[in-house]
Amino acid sequence: MKTAAKGLVVISLLFFSTTVIARRTVPPKMQATLPVPLNVYSEHQRVIGQKPSEPYRAPLPQPNSTKAFWFTGADVNPSPTEGSDGPLPEDADICIIGSGITGVSAAYHLANAFKNETGLSRPVRAVILEAREFCSGATGRNGGHLTAHPFPNFVNLEKKYGTDEALRALAIEKYTVDAISKIIKSNGKESEVDLVPGGRLNLFFTQNEHDEAIMDFEAAKAAGADISDIEWFSKEEVEKRFGAIYSGVLTPGNNLWPLKLVADLYNLANQISPSTFSVNVHTLTPVTSIETIAPTKDASQATFTTSTDKLRPRFKVVTPRGKIGCSYVLHATNAYVSHLLPQVEVVPSRGQIIAIRSNVTEEELTKTAGTGNDDFEYWFPRPLEGGQQHPLVIIGGGREVTKPKFEFYETDDGSVNPAVGKALREFLPAVYPGKYDAGKESEMEWTGIMGYTKSGDPFVGPVVDERGEHGSYDGQYISAGYTGHGMPRAFACAQAVAGMIVSDIVGKAWTLPEWLPRNYLTVKNLGE
Repeated sequence: MKTAAKGLVVISLLFFSTTVIARRTVPPKMQATLPVPLNVYSEHQRVIGQKPSEPYRAPLPQPNSTKAFWFTGADVNPSPTEGSDGPLPEDADICIIGSGITGVSAAYHLANAFKNETGLSRPVRAVILEAREFCSGATGRNGGHLTAHPFPNFVNLEKKYGTDEALRALAIEKYTVDAISKIIKSNGKESEVDLVPGGRLNLFFTQNEHDEAIMDFEAAKAAGADISDIEWFSKEEVEKRFGAIYSGVLTPGNNLWPLKLVADLYNLANQISPSTFSVNVHTLTPVTSIETIAPTKDASQATFTTSTDKLRPRFKVVTPRGKIGCSYVLHATNAYVSHLLPQVEVVPSRGQIIAIRSNVTEEELTKTAGTGNDDFEYWFPRPLEGGQQHPLVIIGGGREVTKPKFEFYETDDGSVNPAVGKALREFLPAVYPGKYDAGKESEMEWTGIMGYTKSGDPFVGPVVDERGEHGSYDGQYISAGYTGHGMPRAFACAQAVAGMIVSDIVGKAWTLPEWLPRNYLTVKNLGE
């Protein structure tokens, strides 16, 4: 059955026929019960769509967070506490709040954009302000996947936004994965960031999941999406190749060490063109508020010879260490964005991850990552290290065992949920019988805070108030709210918003990239 392009009827019939065969051939002991509830995506969406009883404002990040695997033995530059000592600069041209994949990618794109800009009398100066350690938010605590969705949810996207926008939703993910992979490879960083292009196998635990995947696949195919590298597997084929007892679909995919990726992007941002752009990071420096500076009469009537002449502070970014004057502010704080922008509806949700050891070799386990249960669970085996025989596997998910809360509005990543941890430890032994020991304890366990939006789409563009107007926010931008799907979208979203800032500085019109969905934009018809 393994094929790249089968029709709807054929694939569905094969699914049913292999189900009958599987019931006759799979030993009873392999029919394990999954430790998480299934078919809860609709309920999850209803919960996220509910308005809180009173206006919500996210707190600052928890000071004492759990330790993520990615911070074990990660000798990276900048250091976790880079820029946390000494005086802050009095001013900067661009203040970026958040040192995760969004904030650092924005700095990288700013450096590239200013590289060939001739209308500058001096380098453009940027600072990144981080409440905790460098890259200590969701990016430094995620599951390490860098994989584009080739067709999931296409039917709903097409119905809601139209075919062009649905295709853009796929295009931005492919663009992001390809661009990041190119940066890693062109700089010889594959080993450093543990880039593993092993693909991702999505398992179907229910008939409903399978049927929806087929409909999305067929709709994307009919719309012209490139799905030539998709492989469908029957239960027997999955069991033979991967050891699970469900049918599935294999898509191209990668895994990596997210903290090391972000550190490399930061260093590249400073190396691209020091004569036109520089960036410094200040960790342990939470931004508590932003003050607007009223323009002076002289400034409003001034004429400028170069683009940088007009870069005068419009805001004071307030921190416990002092204030920094900024001409532009970029909010890259994802789940915490409403702390400074309470009108932005991004709902935090706590994700939980464990690292657990398999009891089989890498050859038997394969290097392929996995997802299942509407992507609530995701996992991948780490590359072997130092004579290891059995791979360490990173697995996240389990929020659905807390329904109806789904860990929404939970911002404490200094603790773990025991019920979620129990579900995660039991999950892989149930899905891959014999490849994991039931009852085995995890080697590490941690949590991180994701930012969800009701639409599932991030907010990208100028900051606006409740009425959709700039007002005192003119000069502030946002890229946040990735709904647990930031790695294949944040890099490109940061590129878009960085382009908006550059265009405003140099006085040129910003053009909407062909891969950016219009519905991500905070201002309609921007760039068209």
